[in-house]
Amino acid sequence: MENVLRPLIVIGGSVLLTLVIGWATDLLLRKADARHSETPLWGLLRRGRIPYQLVLCAAMLRGAYDEAQVLREHRVGIGQTLTLVLIGSAAWLVIRIAAAVVETSYSRYARMHRDPARVRRVRTQVTLIMRVVAAIVGVVAVAAMLLTFPAMRAAGASLLASAGLLGIVAGVAAQSTLSNMFAGLQIAFGDMVRIGDTVVVDGEWGTVEEITLTFLTVRTWDERRITMPVSYFTSKPFENWSRGGAQMTGIVYWHLDHSAPMDAMREKLRDILRECPAWDGRACDLTVTDSTPNTMQVRALVTAKDADDIWKVRVTVREQMIRWLTDHHPYALPRVNTADSAPPPGRNGARSSASPDGAPRRMHEPPRQSR
Repeated sequence: MENVLRPLIVIGGSVLLTLVIGWATDLLLRKADARHSETPLWGLLRRGRIPYQLVLCAAMLRGAYDEAQVLREHRVGIGQTLTLVLIGSAAWLVIRIAAAVVETSYSRYARMHRDPARVRRVRTQVTLIMRVVAAIVGVVAVAAMLLTFPAMRAAGASLLASAGLLGIVAGVAAQSTLSNMFAGLQIAFGDMVRIGDTVVVDGEWGTVEEITLTFLTVRTWDERRITMPVSYFTSKPFENWSRGGAQMTGIVYWHLDHSAPMDAMREKLRDILRECPAWDGRACDLTVTDSTPNTMQVRALVTAKDADDIWKVRVTVREQMIRWLTDHHPYALPRVNTADSAPPPGRNGARSSASPDGAPRRMHEPPRQSR
C-alpha cells in the first residue's frame, strides 16, 4: 500500500498544489486588472499562466521525485527530463513577462503621444526589441539545457577553443543573414521605415505590415503580401509616403478638346471636392499643362490627409468630371477631326464660320452653292 500511496501523494500533491497556486495567482491578476483598468499589464501577465504552472509543477516534481521512490532505475533520465522542462518553461515565462512589460510601456506611450508617425516608429522598435529578447532568452535556455548533460560540459573547453574559427566560418557562411539582421536593427532605430507606413517598392504600392530582423512584409492595396529582405531598404531607393507627415497631393489628368470650357471645369472641380469627404480642403487647382495638334492635357491638383484618401479623391474627381463633360459639354471630349461632333455654344447658340467667299455664316446655315 505504501508503494502505491507514496507516489500518488507526491505526484498528485505536486499537480494539485500547482493547480491551486495557478488558480489563486490568476484570480489575483484578474482582480488587479479590474481594479487598474488604466494599464493592461495585469491582463497581459495572465498570458503567462501556462508556463507559470509548468515551472511550478516541474520544480515541485524535480524536488520531490526522490521521495516518490518510483521507477528508480530511470531516476536519472526522469530527473534530466524534469530539469529540461523546468528550463524551457522558465524561458517561456520570462519571454511572456518581458512581452507584457514592453507592450504596457508601448500602450502608455501611444496614449500620451498623438503623433501617428512617432507611435509607428516606437511600435517598430518595440517589435524588433521583443524579437531580439526572445532570441537571446531562447539561446540561453538551449545552452543551459545542453550544459545539463555531462558530455556537453566535457566538450565545452574544446568548443570555446575553436570558437574563433567557428565564428569566422559562420560569419562567412551567414553573411547575407547577418547583413539582414544588422539592416533590421538599422531600420528599427534609424527611423527609415515603420510598421503602418505607405511605401512604393519595385512599382508596388502598399502598407508595411510586419518588420523582423531579416525580412519585411508589405501588404498591397489588393491584399497581396510582398516579402522582401530588410537589406533592400538600406541599399536601394524606395518611396515612403508616410515619412514627414501623411498628407499628400494627388494629380488627375484628362486629354480634352481645345474647346473645353476651362472656367466651368474649375467651378465644377470645386463643387465635386466640396461634396467629397476625403478632400482635406488644403488646395485644389486645374490648369492646362500640355497641348497637341488634336487635344490638350488638363491637370487637376487635389490634396488629402493620407494615401488612402488621396486615392478616393482622385477617382471621384476623374469619374464625376468625365460624366459632367459627357452630359453638359460633349464637344470638350477628344475626337477624331473628321468625325461629326456637337458644336460648342456661341453667342446665339451656334458657332460662326466662314463661307467659301470669305463672308461669315452660321453652322446651321447651308453652304452656298458655287455656280
